[in-house]
Amino acid sequence: MAYSGYEDYFSKEVIISVATTGGHHGKEANPNLPTQPEEVARDIQACEEAGASMVHLHARDDDGENTKDIKRYQELRDRIEEYCDDIIVNFTTGGGGIYSREERIAPCLETAPRPEVATVDLGPVNFGQTRTAVNTREQNEEYAERMREAGVKPELELFNPGHIPEAEHLIDEGLLDDPYWATVIFGMQNGMPASPGNLVTFVENLPDPVEWQCLAVGKHQLPMTTMAMAMGGHVRVGMEDNVYYRKGELAESNAQLVRRATRIADELNRPVATPADARDLLGL
Repeated sequence: MAYSGYEDYFSKEVIISVATTGGHHGKEANPNLPTQPEEVARDIQACEEAGASMVHLHARDDDGENTKDIKRYQELRDRIEEYCDDIIVNFTTGGGGIYSREERIAPCLETAPRPEVATVDLGPVNFGQTRTAVNTREQNEEYAERMREAGVKPELELFNPGHIPEAEHLIDEGLLDDPYWATVIFGMQNGMPASPGNLVTFVENLPDPVEWQCLAVGKHQLPMTTMAMAMGGHVRVGMEDNVYYRKGELAESNAQLVRRATRIADELNRPVATPADARDLLGL
């Protein structure tokens, strides 16, 4: 059944997710982007105080390079528990075209740091001239099944509407529990172009019952997430997706981007979800 959840958008709490670091650019893009566990945790603490109820995490090594080291993810979890109150932790399983299937999911399993939520990329996406993250149906079935065994909620990342049938397939196979948690992504290299019409079309074709958030990269982050909040959706902001506050002005922190999202939600009369609210909405 297609999404039909517009009726309660005036009163529904908005989940603000923050993607603090990412796995691509680093301090060369913005010196305020956090990479080390202590630095990341303090940044997340400020984001939680500003209104974020979920954090999406990539780990970096001591040199600031992307890593799938389980010990590094555990260190991130430990520091977050030290500095933050109750924020929901969401691990990436990205890294296709660089890391093996097992390396990508390893931090999300029962014997690992195990987040409450972890991403499942539902189809191929290109990066640069030579890299493609393939994300096959077989892989995503495996990820969904192993996350269920570990008690982790899959976040379905959809880079274009052609990935919606892959979500429906996982549902048909009984591998997902509702409400489904979906991220519609705009502005990626071979993903959905960012425009109001495309956001409406994308969302109206999502399987129901679903909670969805909008992610848009670079200059598209602010207009697309604002529109998403006006439509009753949730939003993801942060320096993984956009290192600028406005044109020509680097973001001072991830918390600065969260505070702006919180202000916009307030202007739209959307209550900002606490971590407890977000858990209720997502069935965690």
